[in-house]
Amino acid sequence: QVQLVESGGGLVQAGGSLRLSCAASGRTFSSYLMGWFRQAPGKEREFVAAITWSGDNTYYADSVKGRFTISGDNAKNTVYLQMNSLKPEDTAVYYCARSRSSYYSRAEYAYAYWGQGTQVTVSS
Repeated sequence: QVQLVESGGGLVQAGGSLRLSCAASGRTFSSYLMGWFRQAPGKEREFVAAITWSGDNTYYADSVKGRFTISGDNAKNTVYLQMNSLKPEDTAVYYCARSRSSYYSRAEYAYAYWGQGTQVTVSS
């Protein structure tokens, strides 16, 4: 079994920064990808970023490219999402997830395990 616990959310003004963390335990590693998704009120959950556990490959949604950075610390079994230049439209609950396979995908169904989410609110 895999457990994912997000932290680091909060309230920030537009233009500010936050760093989200996702602590993983259980069978999480090496052959899988870790991803970040978000869900804004009244909207469907959407892909934000993903990373291979090796850190060799990262992937981003166009809406966050150049502002967000995904990274991982294998020793701590933790994945991070550094969010800079935040905008009000980044307001959402952010979830981390572990993929079902080693293949990259932006689709929710490609991810088998999910954290409980952490709220990010960006004020204008």
